[in-house]
Amino acid sequence: EVQLVESGGGMVQPGGSLRLSCAASGFIFSSYDMRWVRQAPGKGPEWVSIISSDGGRTYYTGSVKGRFTISRDNAKDTLYLQMYDLKPEDTALYYCAKGPTTRRLGQGTQVTVSS
Repeated sequence: EVQLVESGGGMVQPGGSLRLSCAASGFIFSSYDMRWVRQAPGKGPEWVSIISSDGGRTYYTGSVKGRFTISRDNAKDTLYLQMYDLKPEDTALYYCAKGPTTRRLGQGTQVTVSS
């Protein structure tokens, strides 16, 4: 059974930082591209960042370029998202996804940016 468990969210002030983690199990993690997706209240899911299976290629949606960094540790079956200079518009439920999908399998982790 595929399991994705996100953690690391919280409430921060604008300009703050957070590091999200996604622990994967139930599949060969190193064989799949992974992505971070977020969903703000009342909006549809939006992919935030994508990383290739070997970590060699990364992609970011325009609004987070230069502020977020995606990475992975295939030895630990874990995906990360380092977020800097957080803005109120980054407030959303963040979750990781296996492959080319925005479907949420886990609980996600809430990120709230507010002063």
